[in-house]
Amino acid sequence: MYGKLGKVKREVSMPNRRVMLKFSGEALAGDKHFGFSDDVIFSVAKQVKEAVSQGVEVAIVIGGGNFWRGRQSEQVDRYKADQVGILATMMNCIYVSEIFRISGLKTKIMSSIAVGDMAELFSKDKAVKALKKGQVVFCAGGTGHPFFSTDTGVVLRALELECKEILLAKAIDGVYDKDPKKYPDAKKYDTLSIEEVVEKKLQVIDLSASILCLENRLPLSVFSLEEEDGIAKALLGEHRGTRVTAD
Repeated sequence: MYGKLGKVKREVSMPNRRVMLKFSGEALAGDKHFGFSDDVIFSVAKQVKEAVSQGVEVAIVIGGGNFWRGRQSEQVDRYKADQVGILATMMNCIYVSEIFRISGLKTKIMSSIAVGDMAELFSKDKAVKALKKGQVVFCAGGTGHPFFSTDTGVVLRALELECKEILLAKAIDGVYDKDPKKYPDAKKYDTLSIEEVVEKKLQVIDLSASILCLENRLPLSVFSLEEEDGIAKALLGEHRGTRVTAD
């Protein structure tokens, strides 16, 4: 699934290309389905390193599903369950950041909540300064509040950091009109508008996050995490997934 990284060539110059990359916590676990797969994370690190070396500024948000998914027991208060999820994203950012550093990347972890010396509190000015210096900025902790998904957190941070687009690494190769695993006749969209996503309630990101993109004209790109060098291609604007326009 994650082969040896090939050299991804950039055909055109992309000055000031700043993007937000989001992938699920489950993706970090690989075939283990829990915790971390170092092979997967090292592959991601190599691909991000390729893009950074070509001038792309990369911020990252990671879900927490490899440790915690929503309210796993009806007996646990939703507020508390969401706090556990917030901490799961923090663990993921700390671990993945370290793998990135081992791989030769410079990183900065910024959190929506205070966590001692494990991460800095999020600051737009500090984050932008780090991005301009070629550091990969990990945005941990979501919005810092319960009842908001990681989807909302990624859109919020992308807007604050003035990212050109959000790149969503998924288990499938784009956006479909219905679940392609259940319906063989499912139609894949090459492009569609954020208005269509909201109107048709397509499950690209959750509804509140979609509306935030709509209001702020922020485009999205959805691509397959399983495509060879898929992350590097997406970061360099070369992937073959679905483009969600916001013009």
